[in-house]
Order: sequence, then C-alpha cells, then structure tokens
Amino acid sequence: MDYIMRKKDYSNHNINNIGAGRTCNSAFFCLQAICGVISFILPISLFLLTLSSCSDASSADIETDSVAGNISQALCSDSLIKQAERDFNTEIEYYLERHNVDDEGYEMVANFANGKRHRTTIDTIAITNIGRWKDKKRQGTAISRDSLGRITIGNWDNDTLTSGIRIDSGGTYIGAFSGGRAGKITDAKAEGHGAYIATTGHYFEGHWNNDQRQGFGLQMFENEVMTMLKTGHWQNDVFKGERLNYTSERIYGIDISRYQHGKGRKKYPILWNKLRIRHLGSRSKKTISGTVDYPVSFIFIKSTQGISIRNPYYAYDYAAARKQGIPIGAYHFFSTKCSGAAQANYFINSTLFRSGDLPPVLDIEPTDRQISGMGGSKAMWNHIRTWLQAVERRCGVKPILYVNQRFVNKYLPDAPDIKRDYKIWIARYGEYKPDIKLVVWQLSPDGRVNGITGDVDINVFNGYRTQFDEFLTKECIK
Repeated sequence: MDYIMRKKDYSNHNINNIGAGRTCNSAFFCLQAICGVISFILPISLFLLTLSSCSDASSADIETDSVAGNISQALCSDSLIKQAERDFNTEIEYYLERHNVDDEGYEMVANFANGKRHRTTIDTIAITNIGRWKDKKRQGTAISRDSLGRITIGNWDNDTLTSGIRIDSGGTYIGAFSGGRAGKITDAKAEGHGAYIATTGHYFEGHWNNDQRQGFGLQMFENEVMTMLKTGHWQNDVFKGERLNYTSERIYGIDISRYQHGKGRKKYPILWNKLRIRHLGSRSKKTISGTVDYPVSFIFIKSTQGISIRNPYYAYDYAAARKQGIPIGAYHFFSTKCSGAAQANYFINSTLFRSGDLPPVLDIEPTDRQISGMGGSKAMWNHIRTWLQAVERRCGVKPILYVNQRFVNKYLPDAPDIKRDYKIWIARYGEYKPDIKLVVWQLSPDGRVNGITGDVDINVFNGYRTQFDEFLTKECIK
C-alpha cells in the first residue's frame, strides 16, 4: 500500500480551497470569526475586572483601552489575514507530501490543513456578575486576572481553572489549564492541549506545561516575507525538531568511499548482492517500528576531492551498484585550497554521468579557519557557485549540496540564492530531524549494512515511495 493510500481520509482534503476567500482555513484561528468576539469580550472583561479589583489595582495593572485596542486591531488586520492566506498552501502541501499516518502528530497537522482549530466551550454568564461561586469557591464560568495581569475567561471546578481563553498583550491562548486561585489572584498555567494566536500572526497548537510549549506541536510563522510551518517537539518553550518514526516504508540509502573497502593493509570486498541495512547507528535515540532490515534504495559514491585525489574504487563501485539496479550518484569533496572552477573540471573529467544517475553532490565541510583562509564566506560561496554552475552545464541537472547543521546555521544565510535554488543533503547525527527543507538526511555515521564491513553512513530520503519515484523522474540525469 503506497503513501497516498495510507493518508486515509486526509488525502481527500481540498488543499486548493485553503487560502483566498476562506479565512477560517488560514493559519490563524478563524481570524474574522474571533476578531468580533475578542473586540466585544475584552473591553467588557477588563472593565468588570477593573471594577472588581479597583481597591488594589494600580494604573500599571491594566490599561483597558490600549490592550483591547491593540489586540483587536492586530488580530483583525487585513494585512495579517492576507499573509496567512498567501503561502499557507505551499507549506501544508510540503508537509503532507512527506509524511503519513505513521508519523507523530500527522492527524493534528491534517486537521489543521482541513481548517480545524483548537476550541474551548465556555458557558455564558450575566453581565452583572463576573463569575459563578459555590461554597465560596469558583464553580463554572468566571472572569479572572492572574499576577501578570492576564485576563482569563474560563471554566472552573472547585476553585481550579480547567479550560478557557486567556488574553495578554501578545495574543490569546485557548485551551486547558491547571491550577487555581491564590487569594484574589488566579494562579493557573496553560497545561495540556491548547492553541496560542499571537498578534504578530503566529499560530501554535500543541501540548503545554507550566505556560510553556512542551511536547509535540505545530506552529505557523507568518510575516510579510514568508510563511513557514514547523512541526515537532518543543522543550521548555524551545523548538527542538521532529522525531521520525523509522519504518520499512521509508526510503533508506548509503554513501560510500574507499573506507568501506578496508583500512591499511586489510581489504574487504563489498558483497553487492547481499546489501541490506540492518542497523541505523547508535549516535542518537531513534524510534523504530519493526525490525531494521531495509533495502538500500540509493547510493552516493565519492569520486574526487580537491584537484588531486580520486577514489580508487569509484569506477568499480559505480559499475557494481548499477548492475544491481540501485540508483547511484557521485560526490566531490570541496577543498578551500583550490578554485571552484579547477575542482569542477577535475570532478567532471573523473566521474561517470549516465542517464538515470542521481544528481551530483558537492560535499562542503570546511572549518572556520579554512573558510577564513579562502577569503571568508563570500569568497567561498563564489567558488561554490562556480562549481555548481559548471557541473550543472555538464550534467543538465542541478547538483545537491551536502552540508552539516552548523554550516547551515552559520554560513548558508550568506547565500540565499543557493538556499533557494539547490537541494540540501544534510548530516545531523542528533535525535531530531534537521529544521530545513531537505532532500536527504544523513542520520548516522555508524550504521551497519550486510555485505559491507565496518561502519556505514545511513541516509533517509525526505518523503516516501511516491515522492522518491517523483524525485528519480524529475531530478536525475537525463
């Protein structure tokens, strides 16, 4: 059963209807619907709260006009609504194409794509009363204020706030709470499932603990420049990344060089007819469903380095992998000691390029000192551009960049055109999937493969069979 079938009813959502003219399906929590509610509730709740606590409230506690005006005006801004609609489809499509029901949080994201947002139901109360009480304890619906001056309209049970809507200067939280009342002040924190709609246009839905995002969640960032969807785990309000569930349905591959043939005087043959991935490496914690016994679905083989180093096993490995019907590609290890043009010529003259081969790869792993010695980041990127353009002219396809997470964070922002125009293969040996749109993730350097002696780099394609087949059709050498 392929990826599309596994998406269950979520594959039937009409992604084309998410966007213009359908604000309730935007990244906001139905902005047009809640704007009127907040504009009505907030001034009333602030006014009532001010009356109820005028004996101990200072002018710094609550500024009713400014808070109400800022929140309602920001939430109801047409520009924010248009931002939410502009790139929402692209982000959602990207996620749904590369995940299925086996992935953690898939149902939450699919519901989000279908326009469902987290809601909380609150009973109505009389405008002459700010809450219901039983035996001197809050019971039912009440309006309250906490020690930070945040307003909550929520459901209470035996003086404990269980769910509601909390409004602050940054936005609105809707969801579960834990905690109760300490004297006249509400001491309750966001706890459990909830959503936060920020006045900046960001939307978060997921698990909370002690007023912080904790556990799985999704967040849609929006501004005038871009829309970006993040899904994965938060820890103490910090986004850590997405944890993959490794199953037999994912697409796994390896990359090899001369080191897979032995070290020193010890030489080992690769048994090409026995290749099976049997271990995903021990560098990080992994969630694995079933037994690790995966076919090798693609291979990248080192061809050259700089302008003087060739992999002596490249031609043999290329022929053997091709005989087994495994999609193969070649990579070049970039050197900061020679020009991009010279390295491109060396790679082109030393490498085989045939129809059906994977795109060539530029392996970029320089240290800060090496980059400085080459003339800095700008000079390095100029050499990289030269290499990419020369190899693309020879092969007819755009090469892939192999980088690590630190390089992405520190140097890729200096080359926005490269980030935009070229696919990324990233090495990151942690628990979480890299926070970047990528084509391949090298998840460990110490995997085990039947037929190969010693450690092997294990890679996973970002997507499932449908996306991999599409990649082979569109991106490989013609």
